[in-house]
Amino acid sequence: MAQTRSGEVTMKGNPVELAGPRLKPGDKAPDFTCVGESLTLIRLADTGAKARLFSVVPSLDTPVCSTQTKRFSKELAALGDQVAAYTVSLDLPFAMKRFCGAEDIKGLINLSDTHDHSFGTNYGVLITSLPMPLLCRAIFVVDPSGTITHAEYVPEIATEPDYGAALSALKAAAGA
Repeated sequence: MAQTRSGEVTMKGNPVELAGPRLKPGDKAPDFTCVGESLTLIRLADTGAKARLFSVVPSLDTPVCSTQTKRFSKELAALGDQVAAYTVSLDLPFAMKRFCGAEDIKGLINLSDTHDHSFGTNYGVLITSLPMPLLCRAIFVVDPSGTITHAEYVPEIATEPDYGAALSALKAAAGA
């Protein structure tokens, strides 16, 4: 059983319990198994050897998650193929694809953690204290060698992450 943490993140002011470790810059990025858009299993090794951004959201069908995804889609356009970027949630791949098509999201690849919740548990973002599991809002930047260079666990799930810090870390990891 994964370790659990309490008191680090709230949802509408109420503390939630998270499964897994609190990762920090310098940690090796943990492996995971998520489901991609074509219902294939995607692991960390499948995300390539370039600088990567993992934008973690509870659900794309909520206002703050939608804003976060649209903002990263817009900001990442300038970096082109120097980086790889992923949206990770417990939404089903079909719902993620529908949302991104309807909102014209480009530059972000959807990863659903519905297979075994290994992203959520290994990255310490799986909320276990709600009636159903969700991922807390977080951002991870992983450099080409697989080391985390930026980790943000947003303290209140209903607020946006620090886009500037994440994008600066991503650009630095990409050498841009």
